[in-house]
Amino acid sequence: MTPLSILELVRVTEETDARGALDNARDLAAHAERWGYNRIWVAEHHNMHGIASAATSIVLAHIAAGTKTIRVGAGGIMLPNHAPYIIAEQFGTLARLFPGRIDLGLGRAPGTDQMTLRALRRSPGNAENFPQDVLELQAFLAPAGPDQRIVAVPAAGTEVPLWILGSSNFGAMLAAELGLPYAFASHFAPDLLLPALEIYKSRFKPSEQLDRPYAMVGVNVIAAETDAEATRLATTQQMSFTDMFRGARGLSKPPIDDIETYWSPMEKAQAMGMLARSIVGSPSTVRAGLDALVKETGADELILVSDVYDHSARLRSVELIAESWGIGAG
Repeated sequence: MTPLSILELVRVTEETDARGALDNARDLAAHAERWGYNRIWVAEHHNMHGIASAATSIVLAHIAAGTKTIRVGAGGIMLPNHAPYIIAEQFGTLARLFPGRIDLGLGRAPGTDQMTLRALRRSPGNAENFPQDVLELQAFLAPAGPDQRIVAVPAAGTEVPLWILGSSNFGAMLAAELGLPYAFASHFAPDLLLPALEIYKSRFKPSEQLDRPYAMVGVNVIAAETDAEATRLATTQQMSFTDMFRGARGLSKPPIDDIETYWSPMEKAQAMGMLARSIVGSPSTVRAGLDALVKETGADELILVSDVYDHSARLRSVELIAESWGIGAG
């Protein structure tokens, strides 16, 4: 059975503040652990009022402290925003606190707008150094050599597993060249999914971390007792994408009965283009959709975004997905 994991957005809603979003993320992780999910990741975003995961390593510590066995990681850290040495220190510390449970997914996008990038004191040109920065980070996580003058303490020797994240062919080529696992963001960039996976698998070079390709596919999945209820729950995410196109990112909104009253035809086309691979429906609908996605992509693992407004409804969505897939432990 293909493993299922969760990409947690740490959404701040119109009814839940940032502290509530952080505690809900931790609660979701505890439930996901019981229901058989493999890992839970959070992503680095800045200057987004509706997402509370900017200080990603701190959020991961909060989640990991509330769980026991599920893997916890970044999906991902936007490495051009940081010195590799600092990220090694942060994730090496997490690995010392929660041994054998920490993942470090790396992306080269800024995870924010250009004005905020300047506030981070980073240059857009830093993205050009991404391959070299990945190798530098990997070296700081490796055991320190006897004459090594600069050591990432306490990270050296933790060998936190690295992942390359991507929404284009670049990440696929880099992951293949470095022999690292690859996670593709088809939950918002579906068009290049199949070409990127083909590049990754065909060009993969074995490494010390990984001897064969390992591809994880991101997908939006929302489950409810019926197709109609799941479709209604999905309007929260549809409104979020519409707001993004309007340049009006804000707090997560409760679902509405008729999404057609919210977006224009052009906004609908844009949003549904990015959400083209979403799987929304009853448990049987979700199972069929997941089966088809695995068959089409040959994915080694799926990482799910279940962007549901109400926390209890989101828990139920994640539980129904697990049950439909046959991983739930009850």
